[in-house]
Amino acid sequence: MKSKNNTFFSFTVPEINSDDHDLNADEREINESSYQESDNCNFNEYDGSVTVDHKGKYIHCLTIIGQIEGHYILPPNNKTTKYEHLIPRIISVEENPDISGLLVILNTVGGDIEAGLALSELIAGMSKPTASLVLGGSHSIGVPLAVSAKHSFIAPTASMTIHPVRMNGLILGVDQALIYLKKMEERVLDFISRNSNISDKRFKELMLNNNQLVTDLGTVLSGAEAVKEGIIDDIGTINDALNFISNYNL
Repeated sequence: MKSKNNTFFSFTVPEINSDDHDLNADEREINESSYQESDNCNFNEYDGSVTVDHKGKYIHCLTIIGQIEGHYILPPNNKTTKYEHLIPRIISVEENPDISGLLVILNTVGGDIEAGLALSELIAGMSKPTASLVLGGSHSIGVPLAVSAKHSFIAPTASMTIHPVRMNGLILGVDQALIYLKKMEERVLDFISRNSNISDKRFKELMLNNNQLVTDLGTVLSGAEAVKEGIIDDIGTINDALNFISNYNL
């Protein structure tokens, strides 16, 4: 376990006007009609997950896309991942004796930090083989999600953005607000340092870099750079991720 160090991380608390949305608009009953089955896969239209037969082993593939929605419902024009939908899905994969492992596919801009950490901790705590694959990008709180699996892959064309904590909405200009951000930084950095090979010092340097982003601090890493920095384990493809899970020895 690497030692903790005080750093910054991205965080978004969206402001939502309850008059703009029907809170039940996205609620759907999960039933057998949500699934499409074929000879070697089982697709769930409800959350976009699919269970596939890879070399004789069933692997559940979970997608995390758009913005990770937390305690506030985002506007309907936002592409979102609802963490309350994924938590029971991850638990069911862990407890299902017929499923051999979990593949997490990421293309996310980030989102709510507590929702992202909740999903990350669940994935990291699984006893079954897990792999993550970053396609497009896994930015902000997507970084802990990418490193939460036992082995992480990233496409050569994908990227990862690391930048400081930021909050939307009303912020009081008092010491307690800064203490809250400091504690949040420690939580996220502790998870990343426990689940990747990047040092605390280097991660902080990437987050506080002021030579790359125009209106923010931080660093955008390509796939190869993310591997070189020790955040991601390997450059890889969907086949590499599936093979890792199917060949994993418990």
